[in-house]
Amino acid sequence: MLTNWPSLVFSGFWSSLSSPAGYAPIEVDCPAGSLVRNSSTGLNSNEATYIQSRYTIAKQNLGQYLKSSNLHDFDVDAFLSVANPTIGVAFSGGGYRAQLVGAGEYAALDSRTNLINGNSLGGVLQSSNYISGLSGGAWLVGSLVSNNLVTIDQILSQDILWNTVNSILDYYDNLVEELEMWIEIALQVESKQLNGFTISITDFWGRALSYQLLPFFPQEAAGFPFSNVVQLPVFQNYYSPFPILVADGREPNTTIVNSNSTVFELTPYEIGSRDPSLGSFVQTKYLGTELDNGVPSSSSSSSSSRCINGFDNTGFFIGTSSSLFNDILLTIDQDYIPEFLQKIIEEILVDPFEKLNVDVAHYNPNPFYKSTNPDTPIAESKTLYLADGGEDGQNVPLLPLLHRNLSVVFAFDNSADELNWPDGTALIQTYERQFSEQGKGIAFPYVPGQSSFLNLNLTAKPTFFGCDAKNLSTLTDDIYDVPLVIYIANRPFTFWSNTSTFKLEYSVQERNRMIQNGFEVASRLNGTLDDEWEACVGCAIIRREQERMNLTQTDQCKQCFEKYCWDGTIYDGPSIGDNFDDEGRTVGAGPYNSCDIPGASKVHKSE
Repeated sequence: MLTNWPSLVFSGFWSSLSSPAGYAPIEVDCPAGSLVRNSSTGLNSNEATYIQSRYTIAKQNLGQYLKSSNLHDFDVDAFLSVANPTIGVAFSGGGYRAQLVGAGEYAALDSRTNLINGNSLGGVLQSSNYISGLSGGAWLVGSLVSNNLVTIDQILSQDILWNTVNSILDYYDNLVEELEMWIEIALQVESKQLNGFTISITDFWGRALSYQLLPFFPQEAAGFPFSNVVQLPVFQNYYSPFPILVADGREPNTTIVNSNSTVFELTPYEIGSRDPSLGSFVQTKYLGTELDNGVPSSSSSSSSSRCINGFDNTGFFIGTSSSLFNDILLTIDQDYIPEFLQKIIEEILVDPFEKLNVDVAHYNPNPFYKSTNPDTPIAESKTLYLADGGEDGQNVPLLPLLHRNLSVVFAFDNSADELNWPDGTALIQTYERQFSEQGKGIAFPYVPGQSSFLNLNLTAKPTFFGCDAKNLSTLTDDIYDVPLVIYIANRPFTFWSNTSTFKLEYSVQERNRMIQNGFEVASRLNGTLDDEWEACVGCAIIRREQERMNLTQTDQCKQCFEKYCWDGTIYDGPSIGDNFDDEGRTVGAGPYNSCDIPGASKVHKSE
């Protein structure tokens, strides 16, 4: 894994990746053929090539992790010579809370994190194939991958990236610099409009986010497209998990619920959805190009077609995934916003649709207009509307990973369901989706309801779901393609990290303690709560491939699964309430995974 992030920053490396045109998209020559493909063709060819090359490095790192985790009676080299465990890591939404706690969880997976005492899961990141994020999790993932997979240690050692002392919207300490920032943002967004493109509140939000998340780029990444991420050294050398940001598609004049949402994947190579409501992908690099059935339209002045580059601005993508925050722009102290910027926003909001749907990003022209699935409402609209990726309740971005036949997924849930703590809703929504029309083609392990998550301590420490593939046979015929899910929920160990989703200012001490608590959550308090936690994670990573090859679990792994797997127990009693002991457990919930708990009973997961 590369560690030369500071030298890249100060050498001006990011300048070479940015578009000289700045924020406004520009015209370029079109490539041959259609720019849109049907999702039935499988993975994007460039992604497949990347993942295949990534496997070599990821498996080497996985071998090192499994050996260092002290697995008993298990031949790592023999196993990996025939098996290909594929790992995904998903970070939930939740504003700065999700970004900062998620950063600590990320650090716990990163072998580059400097540990003075204790143990973590260092090496899992280096072994992973995919990393996904939405909303606040997209701030985390988008910022890290765009900054060449910078380490959390490096971020904490300087005060430029993730400088949270001032709000995203009040970034500077004085009025003059604040005015200059908003003037610059307004001119950049206006340049996009002058080039003939529709703008929305998300344009301003994405530009403001970039000051916090992408400060080392020229003009805070005004000219850095997300498709250029693949030019970074960590991608050129296949050192990074493949990144996926997630947003929800909103059909005109509709609201989003889990059963009807169209979940969009935003990657460096393409954006689109595998859901039946679209079933199409477009090349990210050419977003903004006017397409008809996937083919560029000829301009009125020329018989040849012209394409667009630069529409896929990285801040705009991150802002799209977190567009829930768009309406915050309308409540900012007007002293900080220049008068002409206020007028631009007012002009945008003249549109009744925009007033009612301020939390929507406009992608106009819609690349899927009359596309490969022309009978869907999204393909019939000339504008594509994308909203915050957590609006459908699937606040952990699991769905794209379910389409990629992974062995195991780390689901980091930093949602604000109950008193700003997670209660399992994100997993429940994804589980239930598979039974809807939109859920065709996916399968997700059985999970209990919110009451069981809270009162059986399933959010108090990591919980494994889908431990036995044979129990999934009523969900799908492809039982070994359903990942084992390692669910890790935000919990108070060293800091009360259940801050408001809309808290946009953190002191340096608050920021660092949020990150530290996230590290404790993922590492089981530096390994002090379970000295076999690393081994148990190793057991979870290898499980699906063992089942596929009909290999028996070791006694050590069986004990791990007894400790961490949800065993089918459900809870029907009264709520125990919000109270925690030093291990993050709900006091009074009784033994973990035990039917001795009053109000609990066990069901077969296949029922």
